[in-house]
Amino acid sequence: MDFLFFLSGFVAEIVGTMAGFGSSTIFLPLALLFFDFRTALVLVAFFHIFGNFGRISFFRYGFDRKLLWSFGLPSIVFTLIGSLLVSYLPQALLKGILGAFLVTYAFVSLVENLRLKAVRKNVGIGGAISGFLAGLVGTGGALRGAFLTAFDLKKDTYIATAAAIALAVDLTRIPVYLSQGFLEQPYYWYVPVVLI
Repeated sequence: MDFLFFLSGFVAEIVGTMAGFGSSTIFLPLALLFFDFRTALVLVAFFHIFGNFGRISFFRYGFDRKLLWSFGLPSIVFTLIGSLLVSYLPQALLKGILGAFLVTYAFVSLVENLRLKAVRKNVGIGGAISGFLAGLVGTGGALRGAFLTAFDLKKDTYIATAAAIALAVDLTRIPVYLSQGFLEQPYYWYVPVVLI
């Protein structure tokens, strides 16, 4: 079982990087096959944070500082709100929200190219919604990508900026998850393995 979990994470990281959004969108539903929602949420958050360190190191010269602030700040604030709500909501409801989001996003993506105007209002709204979903159900990367592609950033700039925002989101939600006891001691050894 452990091997399949780590293998699915490896595949999710490759697919997520190629698709241009966070691997947690792919990996979290797979992790739910192995763990309860809260354990899967924190393990995938650690997995995601390590992937973002890699992306930032490869594309560190491409940041769009304006977007980091205007999109990243609402993301961080609403990630905190979403992550604090996790312990108060039933796991079945959280799984339902995750499933509804993934199905809706996939359907909208198939029907039309999700392109938004690169205006200030959309930046703040995009940061807030994607951050809230990241904190609540662990997957905001697909939505973050939809908002950030509106700015027609160069590939390096897009990857570096999206990864930096995702890293800030992960650094916000992981301490909240840990303080709420989402990762039990028998699973501590998974953390260094997902780093690899």
